[in-house]
Amino acid sequence: MSSYYRLFLLIPFLGLQLGFGQQEDNAIDSLAVQNDSIKIDTIVIRWPQTKLKLTPYGVRRIAPKTGLNKTKALTEKRKKFIPPTFWIKQNNLGLNINEVAFVNWNAGGENSISALANLSFVRNYKFRYLTWENELRFRYGINVQEGQELRKTEDLIRFTSTFGFRKDTLSNWFYSAKAKFNTQFSNGFNYPDRETPISRFMAPGYVFFGAGTSYIKPDNSLNIYISPTTLKATLVLDQELADKGAFGVSSGRNSFVEFGFLFTQTWTTKVLKNVVMNHRINLYTDYIRSFGNVDVDWELNFNLKVNEYINATIGTHIIYDDDIKFDQVVNDAGEVTDPGIPRIQFKQVLGIGLGYNF
Repeated sequence: MSSYYRLFLLIPFLGLQLGFGQQEDNAIDSLAVQNDSIKIDTIVIRWPQTKLKLTPYGVRRIAPKTGLNKTKALTEKRKKFIPPTFWIKQNNLGLNINEVAFVNWNAGGENSISALANLSFVRNYKFRYLTWENELRFRYGINVQEGQELRKTEDLIRFTSTFGFRKDTLSNWFYSAKAKFNTQFSNGFNYPDRETPISRFMAPGYVFFGAGTSYIKPDNSLNIYISPTTLKATLVLDQELADKGAFGVSSGRNSFVEFGFLFTQTWTTKVLKNVVMNHRINLYTDYIRSFGNVDVDWELNFNLKVNEYINATIGTHIIYDDDIKFDQVVNDAGEVTDPGIPRIQFKQVLGIGLGYNF
């Protein structure tokens, strides 16, 4: 029993004995004897003290008792720190090859081989209020058929750059400015004629520059550009073609300029597990020369991915330009008697080949 508990029990007992001082003498004497036998001392309570263990630390606050003898070496190579970037970079190289060979084939046919090379570079920047999209694409295709010389099937150089600014980060609408350039690598012919080129490098060359507004989804799967103020320049730097008034230029001149309305849309979506659809369309009409007459450039491609390196492509490309004429008639003196009429240009592509991203 603790000292505190005994003291609390003793105090009321003493008070009771003192209150009855008028009792019998024998009781008083016995109480006196009993009181004399009780000795009350001062009680000192000492709490147990815990000794603090102070561990000295060095300047770098590393405990000196901490040893490195139990640590293990890293099993993986330390990853290099890469600072964050707001640029998206894509490089793609593709090669499609189609080949047909016959040996003693009763149904007949001619051996042929065709190849299509595609190289593209994408550099896109997007951070808060700014976006800047750039794409440079090269395409070139050839076909070799038994009994015929090499022919060109595809020829394209295209560069597109779009800069956008928005007021806040919640909106998908941007104030935009777009620049675009199209031309080709080599001469084009109206086969089987190989003597008279109908197109060359920078003949034609198309330059677009304008300002408007863009709607861009956060994942860039949908991009709509609307420009009511677009300058279109058609360049024919080959003088022989310029003298014929090719591609809408006045005879002898190397360029002409239009001012009109441009609508551009690109859309990328996944239609099946390994099938991605790419859609691109450009619509342009001139305010001054032929408002309402729309130039169309429309591409629709389906990319089927077999694995990391093998893919297939199914696509179509439609072009209609009122300045590109067909069935032109030239007399013996070299004068154009009939400029011809514009027609819808259609191309269909089906290829299986290799693709590499780097």
